[in-house]
Amino acid sequence: MARGSAIRGSRVGSGPMGEAERGDAAPRIWISFWCSRGHESKPSFASDAAIPEEWDCPRCGLPAGPDQENPPAPPKIEPYKTHLAYVKERRSDVDGAAILDEALARLRP
Repeated sequence: MARGSAIRGSRVGSGPMGEAERGDAAPRIWISFWCSRGHESKPSFASDAAIPEEWDCPRCGLPAGPDQENPPAPPKIEPYKTHLAYVKERRSDVDGAAILDEALARLRP
């Protein structure tokens, strides 16, 4: 025996709606974008919208461009830098040795 509401699984406004109730859809255009791995994506844009120069590839996440022969280059990923690497960028080895000698001189009687 079936129990429950006759409209179970429904919600207000879930029925079929025609264009007359929603209004007309904006005219659309589909633009192809290619990433450096050769994936093609075709997002749709309103016909009067500005088309971006790059689009993120939905398959691999790399930047994609509208020119299939010259897709954008993948971004260069720089490795994580340690605190010591940042310090060495600011100071030369000679400066580091001088600071170390000064600190050791303060510690030694």
